[in-house]
Amino acid sequence: MRGASWIESIALLALAAGCDAGAPFVTAYGAGGSSGAGGSSASVSSQTSSDAATGSGGASSSSSAASSSSTASSSSAASSTSSSSGAPVPSVVYGSSYTALWKLDTATQQVSLVAPFSNAEIPLRDIAIDHQGAMVGASATKLYAVDPATAACSLLAQNLGGYPNSLSFVPKGTVDPNAEALVGFAGSTYVRIDLASGAVSAIGNLGSGYQSSGDLVSIAGGPTLLTVVGNGCGDCLVEVDPKTGSLVKLIGPLGFAEVWGLAYTAGKAFGFDGTGHILAIDVATAQAALLPFLNEPLNLSFYGGGATTAASP
Repeated sequence: MRGASWIESIALLALAAGCDAGAPFVTAYGAGGSSGAGGSSASVSSQTSSDAATGSGGASSSSSAASSSSTASSSSAASSTSSSSGAPVPSVVYGSSYTALWKLDTATQQVSLVAPFSNAEIPLRDIAIDHQGAMVGASATKLYAVDPATAACSLLAQNLGGYPNSLSFVPKGTVDPNAEALVGFAGSTYVRIDLASGAVSAIGNLGSGYQSSGDLVSIAGGPTLLTVVGNGCGDCLVEVDPKTGSLVKLIGPLGFAEVWGLAYTAGKAFGFDGTGHILAIDVATAQAALLPFLNEPLNLSFYGGGATTAASP
């Protein structure tokens, strides 16, 4: 069960104090999206926080979308997932905690706080990033466009049936012949999420006795990876077929539990776990190693992670 302490919220507010407000949010999926409820053909059970009294449920984040950083070096961090040319930065991946968006520059191993999420129901269960660098995030029942530079959220849709805790875009031609598709796992059921309506539709099944532990990542020209539990795993890394969600192969145990966020770039996966660890993962063996994380807030818990589908395979 995913949980985080109110202490993390206090620490993040302290980090964000005194910073300038974020820039207006513009996304490929539109600002101020539809608030209408979408239908669902695949019911997704709602997960609860172990300290729900501290405000998951229908609570909204009241923190401003300020740009601030808590880094392994002294550089500031509130840059977009896109470069000045508009293309995504392949070396940058993201993790989402109970209340905030974080980023990891995999080239320098610098970990930075982008900002607390604003205008969103928290916690966001996961985030996903398309080939243009546009980010979306899902809470228990709401789907948001998320500004990767400020963590400001804009409602796209909602679904009372719930959203899965593992999300990724898959490249054009994988599930949809004409566009990238937002997909995820609800337990062992592979689902597609309609960005316009918020509807969740079952399109496949993982099978083999496994179910999603927490996250999925898919890269154009590269693998589609999932963290799983089941068959003695807690957690394991597997490769899945991005068209059907079925198991391709078990890669191996990660040696860490609650790996609820997953990202990938340049032949290596990166995990974000429920105790605030950030992991570098060998995708051939699933061997995971801790990355340094200076100034880590007390009781930090990651809920999700993401990388652009245009990341280097």
